Amino acid sequence: MTDSQPLNEDFNFQQFIEDAYKDYEQTQKELKEIDVLIKQSSAEVERLAQRNAQVNNYVRQLQNNFDTIPREDIKEGYEAVVNAQQRLFTMRGQLEKLQSDQRNLERLADLQRRLLNVTDSIGVLPTVRPGRRGDQSNVIRVIQSEESARQSLVRKMHDGPASSLSNFILQAEICQRFFDNNPDRARAELNALKSAAASTFGTIKNFIFDLRPMMLDDLGVVPTLRRYIESLQEKQNLSISITVTGIERRLEEHIEVTIFRAVQELLNNAINHGRATQIQVLLDLDQDRILAVVEDNGSGFNMDEVLASTSKYTIGLTTLRERVEMLNGETNIQSSLGQGTRAEFFIPVETELALN
Repeated sequence: MTDSQPLNEDFNFQQFIEDAYKDYEQTQKELKEIDVLIKQSSAEVERLAQRNAQVNNYVRQLQNNFDTIPREDIKEGYEAVVNAQQRLFTMRGQLEKLQSDQRNLERLADLQRRLLNVTDSIGVLPTVRPGRRGDQSNVIRVIQSEESARQSLVRKMHDGPASSLSNFILQAEICQRFFDNNPDRARAELNALKSAAASTFGTIKNFIFDLRPMMLDDLGVVPTLRRYIESLQEKQNLSISITVTGIERRLEEHIEVTIFRAVQELLNNAINHGRATQIQVLLDLDQDRILAVVEDNGSGFNMDEVLASTSKYTIGLTTLRERVEMLNGETNIQSSLGQGTRAEFFIPVETELALN
């Protein structure tokens, strides 16, 4: 018996690879969970920081009105400052701990991924059902895309309407205190509150449009894209043009939604990642296919590096491509550093439907 024989009897390499894949999947699951916790904690830190600033501002107002503010209110104000600072300090410590754990998990996941890449390169694969890894990867991307959208929704709600409502409450409390002893100051605070409410209402309207424009159902994808691009130009202060050719008409609902979401994703990438200042959109409605092109003068990117990463940018592009392919369409993205990006996709449509 050779020295290697006991090892072969005691060590099952195939089982080792199976366990390695399971460990990697568990690490990915833990990374997703900790990512959610970090985003929640970051939002809470921001909320507490805003609350801390509001309380400090309130205390400064108390200091300016010591003669008219009841002593008990002054005491409560200072206690609120101490409480807000303590909670903010505790939450920041928790966030730093989570971020440290995330870095450790990312290092572990990187080591696991390298190990699995080595086993793949030498032809050692786990005994799983054909297509399982690919199918699971698609499911994971869809879940990540949905979670990313929800997280963006939560962040916008927190930074926008939720924060404004918190300020409304504080301003209303200030108004109440000035009603009896300083009517002019109370009137000024009410006017400020009215202006803030009007501004917040406008923000919410834009937010609802970005989330799901009702005119997409009523008027179709072309008018909706025109309105969306007008809104983007106003908010971002940049140049975006849209050219529509072919037969302008209504399409099936799922096709219109896919076109709008895909162009929306490409525009947001050009603005948020590419830092573009000029963007051109082309929508060609041919009889048997729809072609959309989004071209920008942004910073561009290295295609290989981006597609190999696991960033939200990559998830968005991959999900876009998969949704287009589900409708038997194709996507093509060309980009290089410093040269901007040209992204296009087409979706076939039935001729009978196109002529209606």
